[in-house]
This record gives sequence, C-alpha cells and structure tokens, in this order.
Amino acid sequence: MSGLGFARGDFPEGFVFGTATSAYQIEGSSFGGCGPSHWDTFAATAGNVVRAEDGAVACDHYHRWEADLDLIRDAGLDAYRFSMNWARVMPDGVTPNAEGLDFYDRLVDGMVARGIRPFATLYHWDLPAALADKGGWTNRDVAGWFADYTETIMGRIGDRVEATATINEPWCVAWLSHFWGAHAPGLRDIRAAARAMHHVLLAHGRAVEAMRAMGLGNLGIVTNLEGSDPADDRPETLAAHACNHAIYNEWFLSGVFRGEYPAAALEGLERHLPEGWQDDFPTIQAPVEWLGINYYTRKRVVNVGGPWPQIGYVEGPLEKTAFDWEIDPDRLRHFITWAAREFSGDLPIHVTENGMAGHDYLLDGACPDPQRVKYLRDHFAAARQAIAEGAPLAGYFIWSLMDNYEWAAGYEKRFGIVHVDFETLERTPKASWHALKNALS
Repeated sequence: MSGLGFARGDFPEGFVFGTATSAYQIEGSSFGGCGPSHWDTFAATAGNVVRAEDGAVACDHYHRWEADLDLIRDAGLDAYRFSMNWARVMPDGVTPNAEGLDFYDRLVDGMVARGIRPFATLYHWDLPAALADKGGWTNRDVAGWFADYTETIMGRIGDRVEATATINEPWCVAWLSHFWGAHAPGLRDIRAAARAMHHVLLAHGRAVEAMRAMGLGNLGIVTNLEGSDPADDRPETLAAHACNHAIYNEWFLSGVFRGEYPAAALEGLERHLPEGWQDDFPTIQAPVEWLGINYYTRKRVVNVGGPWPQIGYVEGPLEKTAFDWEIDPDRLRHFITWAAREFSGDLPIHVTENGMAGHDYLLDGACPDPQRVKYLRDHFAAARQAIAEGAPLAGYFIWSLMDNYEWAAGYEKRFGIVHVDFETLERTPKASWHALKNALS
C-alpha cells in the first residue's frame, strides 16, 4: 500500500487519475505572441497581488512543456487537465495567433505521444484585455466572443482532445471577481456581478452549441464547490448560510441542470440581472456529458448585517493549509453525492481539482510534503466512499502538477506535487509525487 493509502485497483476499472494546471499560471504570458489579459492589468494595479507579481514568466511551461509532460507520464498518471490562454489564441480577442495555435497543437501532440489523455479547459480566467475594455463578462456579447474563440481553438486541437470543459470555476469568474473584487477585473459592483454570473453561463451554453456543431463531444463544465456551515443556529446566521450556499454552490449547477436560479440568491441579484435573462436557459442548458467538481475547503458563515448578502466568515477549528483553508475531506464525498443526487444524475463526475497549499521547501535536494500526502490520502478515501455510496465518480485530477502563479497570492502559495524554484525554474518532484507514482504503479 502506498503512502496515499490506495492502489489503482481500489478504484473502478477505467477510473481516470490525472493532474491539472492552467495556462496563465504556468506558461508565461510574455512568450509566443500572447496578448495582455485582464490579469496582467489587475496585477499591475497596486495592492491587488502579492508583490505585484504576474504571469509574464510563471513556470516557463511555454518552453519547458516537454519535460513537464514527462513528469506527468513518469508519475503514472492517465490524464492531464490543461487550459488554453484565450489571450494567446486571440491576442486582441478576435484575431487568431498562429504561434499560439501552434503551441497548443504541439502540446496536445506531446500528450498523445506519451499516452497522456488530454482534458482541455477553454477558459481559466485569462480574458483578453481588449475584450475587458468592452465590458468583459458584464457585456452580453461575451457569449458570442467566447463561441468564436471556442471554434478557433477547438478547430485546431479538438480532434485529439478526449474531454473539454467550457468554463473553470464560474463562481470565481463572476462573484469573486466582480462582487468581492479579489480577482481580475477587480470590481466590487453587484450589478456587474449579477450580469457576469448570468453571462458566464450563457457563454458556456454557446460554447457547447458551437462544439456540438463541430461534431465534438464529451463536453462538460467545471464548478467549484465549497463547504458552507452556519457558525451558530440563530435565524440570521442560517439565512446568511443559505444565501452563501445558494450563490456559491447552487447558482451555476441549477442554471445548467434545472434552468433556474436559487431563490436565496435571486433575492438580492434578480433586479440586477439583464433584461430577458429567463429566456437564455434553453442555451444555458445545452446538454453536457459530464460534470467537473473542484473542491478545497469549507467556511463557517456568520451574518454581518448591513446590505444584502450579509455574508461573513469566521475561523474554524479544523487543521489548515498554508492558505489558512480548513481541511475537511468528508465534504468532498458530500459534494460528489449531493451534486449527482440534486443536479447531474447519472452523468459521470470528475473531481477536476483537489489539492492544498503547503509550506514546502527543498531539503538536501528533495521536497518533503507530509501534510499534502495526508491531505491526498484522506480525500482519495472520501472519493472512494462516494463511489461506494453509488456516485458516478469517473476521475480525480490533483491540483496541481507544479507550484505556479497563485493569482492574487503571487508565487507565495505552493500547490504542486512538483516543486518549482522560481529563480532557476528547476523542477523537483515532491514526496507526494513519489507517493502517487507508487500508488499508480
């Protein structure tokens, strides 16, 4: 038995073991004719990102992709969930960039040559700055821009991609970025947030329709789900918790699978939604073949008063990661079974991201990360329990392959199973990588 507490044979035949990254976090946006994205301008604004760091070089995956794919292969992993940078494919948001298309062509060919199954994500937060200038996700036209981008990139690589997700973590794209202002474009505006929350799903539906018209299949969406627990049983606390759960966990799943938005979220958002929003659900509900769930942590919710949504968070008692996120493995089992029961039914579910930020360091040329090994052991056990309870779990992608640009946290938080020295860019597999290789051998 491996340090992760499982062997490949403990999971159903055909279960997909993978790892994941995103383009802006690893590639280096200053290479290959990539255009500026709204993350570049967000990071250039004082106070938004630790040390004002950006993804200009990141892990230089643009030049080092072959060695990085070797790390995936050598770990015994089946699949790689990667994303394409919209600003690399279309630097101005409209015009295709031959260098960018060639890069993703080579990357997918490199996966196939190594026996790695390509799982693509169309959007992982790198909106071209030229489209941000036009309102980005607050502009209804974004759905058409996204469909055009989808046709361009999938026309190039779609014949070799095994599965495609449209949007990664729509809650982050819309709410975190337009209401909290913590990610690009850094807005704190309820009207912008409401429109982004709707338009991101409309764009998802338009992209699915575009890929269907191209004859492509095995399409899905990747939602991030986060535990929401009321800090006490007072009515106002329970109301804040219900609102938090509706915005974070229910809005996007309900839109895609039920054609409606949850009442607890509509209470504050409905008057800010674009006119005729109800008429878009037939597009938003374009059928998908699988659901992706990203899961990391849970939060304890309190009512902070003031205007809607009155949501606040207090520290909980559970063990924490380097990000101060509480570790709650059984919540992964809960979300897998809950999503299948309430929304996606018998559709295959993939855990498309799960992992933790660690206090990782090199010691005598190695990188011990015992907390991550335990974290993965406990979450893989939770996934096995979900399968035992009848959930249609089909795959599990560890976040992340390597330490990378962690958005507003800059290069400070390390999620990788491979350590990256951000001065030399040297890669060193961590103890968790070796444990994974042992489990999958």
